[in-house]
Amino acid sequence: MKEGFIITASPHIRSGVDVGSMMRAVIYALIPVVAVSIYLFRIKAVILIAVCIVTALLTEVIFQKIRHKKITLSDGSALVTGLLFALILPPGIPLGTAALGAVIAIALGKQIFGGLGYNIFNPALVGRAFLMASFPVLLTTWVKPFSLDAVTKATPLGLMKFQGAATPLLNLFLGQTAGSLGETSAVAILLGGAFLIWKGYIDWRIPAGYTFTVFLLGEFIHLINPVKFPSPFFQVLAGGLLLGAFFMATDPVTTPVTIKGRWIFGIGSGVLLIGIRIWGGLPEGVMYSILLMNMTVPLINRYTRPKPFGTRRGR
Repeated sequence: MKEGFIITASPHIRSGVDVGSMMRAVIYALIPVVAVSIYLFRIKAVILIAVCIVTALLTEVIFQKIRHKKITLSDGSALVTGLLFALILPPGIPLGTAALGAVIAIALGKQIFGGLGYNIFNPALVGRAFLMASFPVLLTTWVKPFSLDAVTKATPLGLMKFQGAATPLLNLFLGQTAGSLGETSAVAILLGGAFLIWKGYIDWRIPAGYTFTVFLLGEFIHLINPVKFPSPFFQVLAGGLLLGAFFMATDPVTTPVTIKGRWIFGIGSGVLLIGIRIWGGLPEGVMYSILLMNMTVPLINRYTRPKPFGTRRGR
């Protein structure tokens, strides 16, 4: 391994990484998150996850047949995309809307670029961004946990931003709050993220840079105005930060290939997230922070690669 490089960072680098094993590990890591989502949102969670996964798999097959490519469902990437996409949706979203988003996630987020290893944006986030632009009300309507009816409840970030009401940190840690299907329980996400780091499938630098940046900036703005702005622990535990940090920002295809680049990516995502949460019109910004940093990856890779002897940087 060259100094400053993570050789197995991306499928673009044919380093013998077993994609199937990695995708299975992600699925195993998401088991606690899925279990908590089913516990909180019952049959809504089961049906939403099933619809998104089946739609993602069917879309993958259809587009690979259209492109006369080998069917690669066995690598697990489409299944993981469908599962992650479901986990970043409101539990009460109409199933037809969720299916449309899953189609977009696979078709525009992945296949249009050439398939696994060539997409420049996280596919699941592409699908959610499309739905957010097309159906903003549906994407910001939340179901009350343990409820099978249409009763809605604001997320902790929404309550804090628009009503100044803080949610107890223990509730955020355990998951007894409204939110996207898989973002409510910090402990479930941390268990899964720790498993992926332990197995070596994700680089710890990105979630560390992302969450520590949010914590430090959250502490800074909290000290400026502790009444208006929540504590840094709230900034880390509320919303989709942890799910995004461990399962979205660490996508090996759409993140930098150098160690320095990984730090830049994580820190940049954290800065963008705090900026959106504080000054943006929406209470959350994990999706936008990661997608915007995905756009910078080619530039980050170019200027953080170790300089070969006798050449100029950037060549």
